[in-house]
Amino acid sequence: WLWETRQCWYSYPYQPLPSDLHYYYIMELAFYWSLMFSQFTDIKRKDFAIMFLHHLATIALITFSYVNNMVRVGTLVLCLHDAADFLLEAAKMANYAKCQRLCDLLFVMFSLVFISTRLGLFPIWVLNTTLFESWEIVGPYPSWWVFNLLLLLLQLLHSFWSYLIIRITCRAVAKGKAGKWNPLHVSKDDRSDIECSSDEEESTLSAAKSGHDSTTNGTNGYLSGGVYSEEH
Repeated sequence: WLWETRQCWYSYPYQPLPSDLHYYYIMELAFYWSLMFSQFTDIKRKDFAIMFLHHLATIALITFSYVNNMVRVGTLVLCLHDAADFLLEAAKMANYAKCQRLCDLLFVMFSLVFISTRLGLFPIWVLNTTLFESWEIVGPYPSWWVFNLLLLLLQLLHSFWSYLIIRITCRAVAKGKAGKWNPLHVSKDDRSDIECSSDEEESTLSAAKSGHDSTTNGTNGYLSGGVYSEEH
């Protein structure tokens, strides 16, 4: 079903669950629950409500798809969500190591993967099969509506975060062209891992004018050219 998404619905709901997919689901569910709980012990950000909604929707989708044996299409959603995460974590490590050029490069790579998967592959690959192919093969049923509403909610969040990434990147490039060239400057707490409030973005970009002289790393600070925040 990775290459032929219609396979997600043939013989549904009587599809066997391989043990590797079972453990994959358990690990993903545990990971998102950890993100959910860590929000309440972390410094409260302005995007708290959006992040909470995202984690809640993701946990609901993982649980709901497992209970309803929609594991095949569920793995497609999880793979797309995981595709950009390792680049984000690598960029953070470069940030903490003060390797700014590497950090900026990884952020650009992350942005391209994030936008192409969330705004490209997700609607074309996932939403197409959950909305249209499933309707054609198995027809609508009560849980079908719930599942697709949650997926559409995720798509709205993807669009919002992609807009923030594009805006932040454009402003960072503009600042680099305005004066002496510096590697790409990117905002500090986008989505909390790229989910930022526009106010936080503004303050970081304005602070970036001071250059690279004094830096303070935070464990969840993100990709600012010499201006980091203490997040945790």
